[in-house]
Amino acid sequence: MLKVIDLSLHFDGRPLFDNVNINFVEDNCYGVIGANGAGKSTFLKLLSKELEPTKGNVSLDKGQRLSFLKQDHFQFDDKPVLETVIMGNEKLYDVMKEKDALYAKADFSEADGIRAGELEEAFADMDGWNAEADAAILLQGLGITTEFHDSLMKELEGNDKVKVLLAQALFGNPDVLLLDEPTNHLDIDAIRWLEEFLINLDSTVIIVSHDRHFINKTCTVIADIDYGKIQLFAGNYDFWYESSQLIQKQLKDANKKKEDRMKELQDFIDRFSANASKSKQATSRKQALKKISLEDIKPSNRRYPFIDFKSQRPVGNSILTLDDLIVTTSEGTTTKPITLTMDKAYNKVALVGDQELLNTIFLDAIAENYADDPDHIHWGSSVQLAYFEKDFEKHFDNDMRIVDWLTQYSEDKDEAFVRGFLGRMLFSGEDALKKVNVLSGGEKVRCMLSKMMIQGANVLIFDDPTNHLDMESITALNDALIKFDGIIIFTSHDYQILDTVANRVISFDENQKLNDYLGTYEEYLERKNK
Repeated sequence: MLKVIDLSLHFDGRPLFDNVNINFVEDNCYGVIGANGAGKSTFLKLLSKELEPTKGNVSLDKGQRLSFLKQDHFQFDDKPVLETVIMGNEKLYDVMKEKDALYAKADFSEADGIRAGELEEAFADMDGWNAEADAAILLQGLGITTEFHDSLMKELEGNDKVKVLLAQALFGNPDVLLLDEPTNHLDIDAIRWLEEFLINLDSTVIIVSHDRHFINKTCTVIADIDYGKIQLFAGNYDFWYESSQLIQKQLKDANKKKEDRMKELQDFIDRFSANASKSKQATSRKQALKKISLEDIKPSNRRYPFIDFKSQRPVGNSILTLDDLIVTTSEGTTTKPITLTMDKAYNKVALVGDQELLNTIFLDAIAENYADDPDHIHWGSSVQLAYFEKDFEKHFDNDMRIVDWLTQYSEDKDEAFVRGFLGRMLFSGEDALKKVNVLSGGEKVRCMLSKMMIQGANVLIFDDPTNHLDMESITALNDALIKFDGIIIFTSHDYQILDTVANRVISFDENQKLNDYLGTYEEYLERKNK
């Protein structure tokens, strides 16, 4: 069992965690959630002892092994892929290397033989003879085929390195497994494989992730970081979200009833305290008033932006027609001629698949350059288009204030109007006067979403808009996309957005041909698997 005892961590005198006590029970998967900056990744570092607490300690039962997903993609560059995975079980790996070194000696002595026998016994006890086969199974499940298993790590692409490090963390069924954003850079097939692996793993698993579907599918307990505390809730993320909203509502409703009662009592006291015939009643009400206390509702660190896309005018019947459009990536990948028609019946189109560069070039073609390609791309006359592009940094390469930056995209130039949009997107007060070139990634995304809202377009194109967003912002965006009554064409790594928003799915196959499916994302996956 992993235990957290009176754990506190302070930065510059400010408590990030204070007196945290948790027993992490085996055969449970814990999803660690909290606002950006709440300390989710820091908490995992405390559990792994990469970081020392200000007070308290973390203890692991004797003989148990803890594994932590490493983030240094270059640490193992000179190691073969298969060996890198086996290094996840440090004790087994050390025995294996010492055993190999002994057998390689030219002057193998009697003492060496005795030591080799001890190592062979330890190696067998740790199931060492199946180590390479087990490592290969993990790699294949995550999409690293056998042709790369003997390659050096430095020969792999960045995303594949991440998969190898994930396999390393999973290797050998550790007693405690710590995973920080494990679905980053994984394709849908690899994520689904990982979900099933974790569901069937008899270990204590602790996960930090922004992927709500992944947490819902795998986690049995939610560890909520808020108010400098960590509170456990049985169930998955959706159950926690509904419960937390209900608790807050109940507290506010109870306080409202108490406030109404307090006002009623105070009004009576003010009106009749000087009245001799009512003095006893007034005194009684004073006593009752003293006994009423409001619940202390602490302000949460969580902040949900208010995202709401509204069209300035409805979209017409003619939306988009592609006639034998061909797009080519910078790497020379060329699509087959694309023919596609969009109408209002299937108005929310998800572009999926692992050819991300091709997806981006396709969206660029229809969104940015459609006016320059009238022979192949035809937008309807009523279309007003707004585009969230993956490479949005160029929009912030200046020293404009946020309010001025957003004003340039608004028909209404009144600053109060523009600041109203920014306030809804968590840029209130002085925050609206920040320079855009110093904003964080998440702040820039919220600016881009503000831009799309203020433009009032009836066709929205998004290329992976959830990058850099916290879970609260992703949830707000998800709700806004479901609610929007115009046209949406989008890519996303967020399973829940794909499944709850899309009613049509398109994807490029291995031959760069665009396939079109009318239906939800879950239905598309079922058909693909069949």
